[in-house]
Amino acid sequence: MAATGNGPPSGPLAGVRVVELAGIGPGPFAAMLLADLGADVVRIDRPGGSGLAIDPAYDLTNRNKRSVLIDLKADGAAERVLGLVERADVLIEGYRPGVAERLGVGPEECHARNPRLVYGRMTGWGQEGPLAQRAGHDIAYIAITGTLGMIGKADEPPAVPANLVGDYAGGSLYLVIGVLAALQHARTPGGAGQVVDAAIVDGAAHLATMIHGMMAAGGWQDRRGVNLLDGGCPFYGNYETADGRYMAVGALEQQFYDEFIRLLGIEGEAPARKDFDRWGELRAAVAERFRTRTRDEWTAVFEGSDACVAPVLSLREAPQHPHLVARGTFTHHGGITQPAPAPRFSATPGAVYRPPARPGADAEEVARDWDVPGILGSDGSDGSDGSDPAPTAAGSKELQA
Repeated sequence: MAATGNGPPSGPLAGVRVVELAGIGPGPFAAMLLADLGADVVRIDRPGGSGLAIDPAYDLTNRNKRSVLIDLKADGAAERVLGLVERADVLIEGYRPGVAERLGVGPEECHARNPRLVYGRMTGWGQEGPLAQRAGHDIAYIAITGTLGMIGKADEPPAVPANLVGDYAGGSLYLVIGVLAALQHARTPGGAGQVVDAAIVDGAAHLATMIHGMMAAGGWQDRRGVNLLDGGCPFYGNYETADGRYMAVGALEQQFYDEFIRLLGIEGEAPARKDFDRWGELRAAVAERFRTRTRDEWTAVFEGSDACVAPVLSLREAPQHPHLVARGTFTHHGGITQPAPAPRFSATPGAVYRPPARPGADAEEVARDWDVPGILGSDGSDGSDGSDPAPTAAGSKELQA
């Protein structure tokens, strides 16, 4: 179970210092992942906030971080940021290409002050290419990679997978992988810092590597809802129950399928699973049977079996599932139930030890701990007006990813 508490980080990245230039979406989530694993993450917020409108107290992507308030367009702001950069191992930014350079905190300026710095850049389109300067969001990025087009039913529009496939899987996770790999290189003899260009289009395309291989081999059709893993298979999909809820079925292998149809009660009437021409008939039989009982009743039927069947839970239901409770998959901190840090480490467990950082609330503490008094205003203050700026619906257009 992941450790929780109010003490300093003890994860595998303890001692790693990260500067995060505030943005929205995948950048903050990537920095949260590093913080969850023990890195000391200082987020540089700007007056007026950045990103989507959400109370900072509930923005869990800013947990385990500390915040300094700096107006990057103000005179002397770049020098204050570079003071932190000198003592950092990693910097993360999610601006449009060229913005960080115009603000005086691009890779050239940062590496002049700290040659071993890993400079992580998070964008949707990437640092170059015809669309690099265009605005965009998760749905557009995964649309052009073919990833969005393969999700959903054959006779319906593509299903929108929230912003999990693009922003977080294709974006944040690839940025973190890149940053950690570059950090390893920087710390080897003869190593140096470098720029990590993490683009959601690259990551989202990379996630479908196996599918491209299957398609080349003739084992995947280039249309949704007709393949083994996209809902086209009658024993790999979701089925409605008597109470309007759903059960998820993933009985791909023969032995699991045999147990599935036995427990479902259609063992003697189900068409052969390999008779593709009768898949529609098999799907109808499975659907009809699932509609005879509630989700909880079916959960009890498949409990303890290898039928590869599970109830489809809501976000509020998930933290109460017995398996997730036993593993501590969710934790409760600061009055908020939230996913615990992942993955897990036997010797250096990650922790949720601080609530979401309030913009500008930690300047004096960071100035002391990082020995960078220059991040404070000329009068020794944190540079804020004493208020707690809430993010606006959209940040400065110049600074958007």
